[in-house]
Amino acid sequence: MMNKWTVALAATGVVSLASAVLAEEAKSYPVNTALSATTLSGYVDTSAIWNLGTGTSQAARFVNTGSDRQDGFNLNVVKIQLEKPLDEGTWSAGYKAELWAGPDAFGLPGSSFASNLAIKQAYIELRAPVGNGIDLKVGQYDTIIGYEVANSIDNPNFSRSFGFALEPLSHTGVLASYQFTDAVGLAAGVADSATGVINAKSTVESVKTYMAGLTLKAPDSFGFLAGSSLYAGVIDGGKMFKGGIDTVNLYVGASVSTPIKALSLGVAYDYLANGTFKGSYANAFGGYASYQATEKLKLNVRGEYANDSGGVFIGTLKREEVLAATFTADYSLWANVVTRAEFRWDHAADGSHPFNGQRNDFSLAANIIYKF
Repeated sequence: MMNKWTVALAATGVVSLASAVLAEEAKSYPVNTALSATTLSGYVDTSAIWNLGTGTSQAARFVNTGSDRQDGFNLNVVKIQLEKPLDEGTWSAGYKAELWAGPDAFGLPGSSFASNLAIKQAYIELRAPVGNGIDLKVGQYDTIIGYEVANSIDNPNFSRSFGFALEPLSHTGVLASYQFTDAVGLAAGVADSATGVINAKSTVESVKTYMAGLTLKAPDSFGFLAGSSLYAGVIDGGKMFKGGIDTVNLYVGASVSTPIKALSLGVAYDYLANGTFKGSYANAFGGYASYQATEKLKLNVRGEYANDSGGVFIGTLKREEVLAATFTADYSLWANVVTRAEFRWDHAADGSHPFNGQRNDFSLAANIIYKF
């Protein structure tokens, strides 16, 4: 498959017309030639949230819907990304530098202390011509597990899932990926601290974070299921210090095509062991449905169930159990702009009253993002 940069060049005719010119320029303008393969992209993410209940207490998901974002207007984050993707060469090299500025940046492990600036990703990408080609990421890279990602614009919903709250956000290390066939891919890596804080190393000698993920994709012969995918991943975080706890993440997720072309389904399961103390646990189940109602309107629904040994999702000190439902309408009004309206309901099924003395929390959100 052609990478995004190659496709962009081919679409504009640059690949066929400018190769000789680029070669000539390389003799006297090597810096300009290197930068000519770099793309600049990003977005500005804003929102307004109205909490329908009393107070602003929220279930733990991500900072973009935290208590400080309720009942008001918000600038969430400005993302700036510089990237030179891998090309078609056997010894190909590239890089990505993804930076966040704004309140959401404080939720990333790559942020400086009490700062609204963060390095989300910054890695060198290399391809080694072994078999079908081994792709390497060296530096700070996103986690390999999860149905949802940190960039809100790439998720079906504005608010994050309970499963997302259990997953590490990034790692500093080396990640290798290999595509055996169109249907089978494998990723494996080693990194420093499971917290993802840049250059944060365990005080126990040689203790590292280890991770692996397997992707299976349904071929064209599977009929309407063609293109459906199944993914499983594990991350062993290692101990940060002598006598510390070893966190373990397990994840299984699937995206499923249906006989109805406009409808797609997804499921996800997250498990976190030793997340808060030794012997602690947390489970999160999520179900997703997306329906392309019209060319401009897309409807997304997410249902969730989560439980834990205490203190993870709703802040109680005993076993927690919570249900949630999220409904998001995504309507394209302007070019390069994402405009979404979302209703979210969280329910404490364990009998507690964590939402300012209430068992239920309801919120409405508007999310507007400009992509560039």
